[in-house]
Amino acid sequence: MRSVVIGGGLLGTAHALAAVRRGHEVVQLERESSARGATVRDSGLVRVSGCASTDLEAALLARQLWEEIGGRVPGVGFRPTGSLTVIRTDAELAVAEAAAADADARSRGLELLEPEAVRTLTPALRGKFLAGLHCSTDSVIEPRRALPALRASLTATGRYTFHAGAEARAVTDTGSGARVLDDHGRVFDADLVLHCPGATHTGLTRELAGVLPLHRVRAQMMQTATLGEPLTTAVADGDSFRYHPGFAGPAVDALIAEQSQTAVAAEHTMQLLCVQRLHGGLTIGRTHESAEPFPFDVDEAPYDHLTQVTEELLGRKLPRVLRRWAYVRSHGADPSAPVTRIRASANVWVLTGAGHLATTLGPLLGEETADLLGL
Repeated sequence: MRSVVIGGGLLGTAHALAAVRRGHEVVQLERESSARGATVRDSGLVRVSGCASTDLEAALLARQLWEEIGGRVPGVGFRPTGSLTVIRTDAELAVAEAAAADADARSRGLELLEPEAVRTLTPALRGKFLAGLHCSTDSVIEPRRALPALRASLTATGRYTFHAGAEARAVTDTGSGARVLDDHGRVFDADLVLHCPGATHTGLTRELAGVLPLHRVRAQMMQTATLGEPLTTAVADGDSFRYHPGFAGPAVDALIAEQSQTAVAAEHTMQLLCVQRLHGGLTIGRTHESAEPFPFDVDEAPYDHLTQVTEELLGRKLPRVLRRWAYVRSHGADPSAPVTRIRASANVWVLTGAGHLATTLGPLLGEETADLLGL
């Protein structure tokens, strides 16, 4: 079978990976020189810790797939770092204690650590805190390196072709298959077309599937120069408890009622997530904005907040900030559905809306679609 995948982000590449792994041929089109959306701008955290209980089995399976992919394609940069959510108040401690005592805690790899155990696990954390919630199953990939590495691996099979700078303009179902026309006038005939547009809900996406039950979220991030020492786990702050469904419950309700965020953190719906890259620098985020239209520029106040919190946890000044950026990701309206799959016609599908779980679940979503379509 021959497939055309439209979109060069993680979701599109994951679907190409699943199809090629099953012996099929894939042509992938990306309108930019390479993917430039949420995939490459996110932290690269493969998150099990904060996913909802309904997503836990999928997250663990996806994490296993990432580890297998990382073993075959070292350039992906998979590392089983785990994560630490650093606890600084009694209200946050109550949430961490509830999470560590939950029935899913063992599956998630959750353990509540005393301060000295936290510092033994992650010596770079020299600030003041009460405890740390460790998740041994959380992992990281290198978001800027993963896709080129995966494409190179796919190309080596001889069953995959990647066309950069190729924007799909029209998709026609031919009855026995489908045909894609790009902006170079080239025609690609296939048995199946998978359109993975990321956060682009208009244009070809709307032509194929109409107005989808999706919304978009914008986030701000930054990157520092090398830290000069290892940050052996990903690091989050207690504000993370507010925004991840895996922690929902009475203790989080009490945290929200009793402990206000700073004005900046509340205005921008913020949490800290800090991940060290292979080059030694830190990727730090993030804000969550959902009211469109999104501004074209980024606010400085959230970066000041992220810097302050990170420095308090590390007990030292941050290295120089080298880059700041924003990105937009697509979320489905149904929280129980990890991705929005729309059958636009007999041989054409539209897939998007994986939201904050896109990095975590990407490889699994590709495999699930392949199973669904009988590839």
